Amino acid sequence: MWDDAFPSFLIGLREGLEAGLIVSILVATLVRGDAKARLPQVWTGVLAAIAMSMSFGAILTFTAANLSTSAQEAFGGTLSVIAVAFVTAMVFWMRRSARNLSGEIREKVTAALAMGGGMLILTSFLAVGREGLETALFLWTTARAAGESGGPLTGAAIGLVLAAGLCWGLYRRVLRINLSRFFTVTGAVLIVIAAGVLGYGLRDLQEGGVIAGRTAYAFDLSAHIDAGSWYATLLQGVLNLTPAMTWLQVLGYGCYLAVVMTLFVRGVRKPAPAPASVTPKPDAEPQPVTDVEPVTDVEPEPDAGPEPDPEPETEPAPGPAAAPVREPAPRRRPVWLLPAAVVAVPALVAGLIVAFGDAKPAGAQTVAVSPTECGKGFTAPKPGRQTFQMRNTGSKASEVYLINPATNAVYGEIEGLAPGTTRDLVATVGSGDYAWRCVPTSGKAVTSASVRVSGGGTSQAVLPLAAADLQPPLTAYRAYVTAGLTTLSGQTDRLTADLTAGDLAKARADWLTAHDTYSSLGAAYGTFADYDARINGRKDGLPGGEKDPAFTGFHRIEYGLWHGGSAASLKPFAVKLGADVAGLRKAFPTQDFDPSDLPLRSHEILENTLQFELTGDTDEGSGTNLATADANLAGTRELLSVLRPLITERAPHELPTVDADIARFQGLLDAAHKGAAWTPVGSLDPRSRAKIDGAAGQLLEDLAPIPDLLEIRKSA
Repeated sequence: MWDDAFPSFLIGLREGLEAGLIVSILVATLVRGDAKARLPQVWTGVLAAIAMSMSFGAILTFTAANLSTSAQEAFGGTLSVIAVAFVTAMVFWMRRSARNLSGEIREKVTAALAMGGGMLILTSFLAVGREGLETALFLWTTARAAGESGGPLTGAAIGLVLAAGLCWGLYRRVLRINLSRFFTVTGAVLIVIAAGVLGYGLRDLQEGGVIAGRTAYAFDLSAHIDAGSWYATLLQGVLNLTPAMTWLQVLGYGCYLAVVMTLFVRGVRKPAPAPASVTPKPDAEPQPVTDVEPVTDVEPEPDAGPEPDPEPETEPAPGPAAAPVREPAPRRRPVWLLPAAVVAVPALVAGLIVAFGDAKPAGAQTVAVSPTECGKGFTAPKPGRQTFQMRNTGSKASEVYLINPATNAVYGEIEGLAPGTTRDLVATVGSGDYAWRCVPTSGKAVTSASVRVSGGGTSQAVLPLAAADLQPPLTAYRAYVTAGLTTLSGQTDRLTADLTAGDLAKARADWLTAHDTYSSLGAAYGTFADYDARINGRKDGLPGGEKDPAFTGFHRIEYGLWHGGSAASLKPFAVKLGADVAGLRKAFPTQDFDPSDLPLRSHEILENTLQFELTGDTDEGSGTNLATADANLAGTRELLSVLRPLITERAPHELPTVDADIARFQGLLDAAHKGAAWTPVGSLDPRSRAKIDGAAGQLLEDLAPIPDLLEIRKSA
């Protein structure tokens, strides 16, 4: 989360400090000008600017949420580019204006006081509102890049709180900082971050079809860089640099960084203009010069009576606002009326846009679920991401599906909706026909009347899958496991013969062969019942550890073979292992294998590999965890081969990605296999281990959608 938080923290700190300095100067100018009665007008403008900024962020969020996927990409990419333009302008403006900010603000306040309260509200509103809009836009783009991470909002909140504290410290003369230097350093960092936001925005525009070159990659280091490693996450979170980038992203990133940073550095190196000579104030204390730029300081005005609250300044002279301001007596009106009206207007406008605009969400649509009322209340929704409130008005729990009535493809679903309850179903709606299918427990499926949606893009749906559809791959996989158990039985017999002959070296080799065969059958472990614990159980959790009588099977023999156990002491364990394998081989044809478990195994085999084998957790001395991982990968590959027709029919783009992941993972495992020897996990160098872990993690991520694609959905 913190890598996503840093860019937002920096923008929150900078923009918060800019806005805070402006507010501090406004307040101090009024206090020193004996116009404290005008302070509510300043706070009214400030609160209105905050309300407008928050409303702007809400409009962006609700608008994007109700667009199609491609439109969301185009919308987000466009706003990212706009955000980069705003941030770039802000960086250069503050670098140029930090030196004279106080004088400029005081001049505007003096003019506003002469023109009345409305102008003072407008002055503070415009001064703070610009910073607020820039902050809202930049935070929206960084939050969108971070996905579901809460880092951007957390970072922004910390930055804004710290900025408020700094401004208060400056106002109370607690802190003295060189603002020009601060804005120069943070400006350089923001330029680097903005370059990454620009690259991300250009990629979004390519994904949305606005700009060509979506598949024209300048480089793709996915096979060599672990996308889940800390350094890859840090680079992506802070700089938006990813292992694969298109030519447009690289050119946009490089050109922006080269041009903007060069102009920025040249501006910093220009000598500062000599400050105009001023007459020192009679009661002012001399301040040491610490840099070319004047530091923030606060001095009391000689003719202001007792020293008021101090004012943060960025220039030596206080300017023309030092004298008391003569103003007409304000007209009497309720003190709360104007602030409340000004703050409420932006929020009201945002609410009206969200509620009645073209991007109105369909969340208000409540749809009934029951055998007699399935789909009641359903009207044609607008295209985009929609939320439906599904209420079960029947007496039984029900499955609910939003379907294409012609193909039965599923766009969204809720499982186990209890009677009398309401739950949200979120789905992306495109052009086409839609209907609801309600399948009550122990009841007959009911399909609602269909509605037609036009004017939208395409939306992805999942073709329904019945238990019967999984029977052919299940039969093929059972045959694979049966053949594997036959092979395993002969291999355990050879292991027993090796120990009977006292040949420990051959026993170690035959142990590894037999264990790899068993590990390649991992998808069937759910049907092996108690046999799996006897054949491949670990000592973890056993009271006696490796000496516990319940510790048997492959890992018990492994412990003895690599810890000096004698052949005679290990032979009984090998005999028992052979008997357990023979028992499993006999029992397996009659054991139940739930068809719905088959797609789950496509993910769970390697999930266990990552948890146990790639951590070395199951190593009892042989150092062959990578050999086991290789066998698990072989089992996953076999499982995918029998499921391939079903997957291809539902998501043709899925398997090429998975195949590439498998090839990458296989290549890394092969590199750790030298002849008959495997490199132990603990002996891998950090880079190689990170690559293997990253490859396994990426493969798991790309396998994760398969169980959902092949989930059995009730149709009757």
